[in-house]
Amino acid sequence: MPECLRTGFWPHTFDGLTLGSIYAMIALGYTMVYGVLQLINFAHSEVFMIGTFAGVWMLRLYGIHSPVSGIELPLMIAAIMVPSMAISGAAAVALERVAYRPLRRRGAPRLAFLITAIGASIFLSNLFFIRIPIVGWTLGGAAPVQYPELIHRTALFTAFGYQISNKQVLVVVTMLLMYMFLDRFVMRTRAGKALRAVAEDPEAAALMGVPIDRVIVTTFLLGGIMAGAAGSLYGLFFGQAQFNIGFIPGIKAFTAAVLGGIGNIRGALLGGLLLGLVENLGVTCTSTAWQDVIAFGILVAVLMFRPTGIMGERVRA
Repeated sequence: MPECLRTGFWPHTFDGLTLGSIYAMIALGYTMVYGVLQLINFAHSEVFMIGTFAGVWMLRLYGIHSPVSGIELPLMIAAIMVPSMAISGAAAVALERVAYRPLRRRGAPRLAFLITAIGASIFLSNLFFIRIPIVGWTLGGAAPVQYPELIHRTALFTAFGYQISNKQVLVVVTMLLMYMFLDRFVMRTRAGKALRAVAEDPEAAALMGVPIDRVIVTTFLLGGIMAGAAGSLYGLFFGQAQFNIGFIPGIKAFTAAVLGGIGNIRGALLGGLLLGLVENLGVTCTSTAWQDVIAFGILVAVLMFRPTGIMGERVRA
């Protein structure tokens, strides 16, 4: 093993798992929508961006300007993440209702959906580029919006000589909890069975009485909730929100979904974690300037040699 990789292996591994957890949460939204509609929802990255802004709005609403500790900290994290998830979920549902449903009802070709998704992405990012005053606040703007430091970064424990911080543990544990919730919802609930039926054969599901529109709304809502959780965690971890902050994480999450097998829930989880690991370990012996190159190189390689991804294309647990 090269010396550079030997000395930086564990730090980059744990950092990669943290970043990969965020990719995985975003990728779950991509893979859910694709599994049901066969649609690449490129505007999903902006739903994630809305989640980062929602976290800032909540912090301002609660008047948080300094780190919180004790029992107040988990309560405050929940009080930030839950509204962020709700706002992003509502944005995703509105996106489906305004942009995609009229196309479905007219039987538009898939190219129209793709163009609409790109247009919706550009519209939302530019909407948050505009400085809009709302009740004493300013919505969006070109400059990054800084997060107040809610969590003071401290080391919780040491593994292989590397100190694991409380923020890293928060991101990874939240991702696992969100995945377990989604997995149980899809596999155990009646709505989840309807979702899998529509993903398998929408025409047969409709003939059996499955409400297609309701299932699609549920799919977008679940994807938006995942993106909102990822957005608020991203803001708490990296400390900022910006109108174009969703572009790179969104493309990488799409790469993760393709890597794992787009349409496959477990594949999205695996792809996100693998992508975070590979791109962080890949810069150990080079530089951070190669991080994006490595990630997009993986996307090209997967599309060339295994377009169905590691676990194949299906909505399943």
